[in-house]
Amino acid sequence: MTGEKEIFVKDFKRRLYSFALKLIEFIDNLKVDMVSKRISDQLLRSGTSILSNYVEGQSASSKKEFTNFLTISLKSANESKMWIALLRDSKRTTKDKTDWFLNELDEFSKILASSILRCKGKR
Repeated sequence: MTGEKEIFVKDFKRRLYSFALKLIEFIDNLKVDMVSKRISDQLLRSGTSILSNYVEGQSASSKKEFTNFLTISLKSANESKMWIALLRDSKRTTKDKTDWFLNELDEFSKILASSILRCKGKR
């Protein structure tokens, strides 16, 4: 890995880790009801999966395996956007509490999609 690429990977991992910590705090502060509980369980799985699959991909044994882990991270980011939007639109939280998460997830999706395309030689 080149120096610039190593810095990007470390920074991106830190950003994903910070996101996961903020997501845990966000979920802990949701009101307690049956729907919030079900959605927050799904959100916790998909939201933390972005980080775990990205980290796992860093030790992949092939380019194909690496690309597969990035693809799972991308799918998890997209799924997380949907869960957060459902929480917001069902009035279990407010727009101001979800905007940051949705913006971060949008950026994660763009970064991951770009990386996947680059790995596949399409960019």
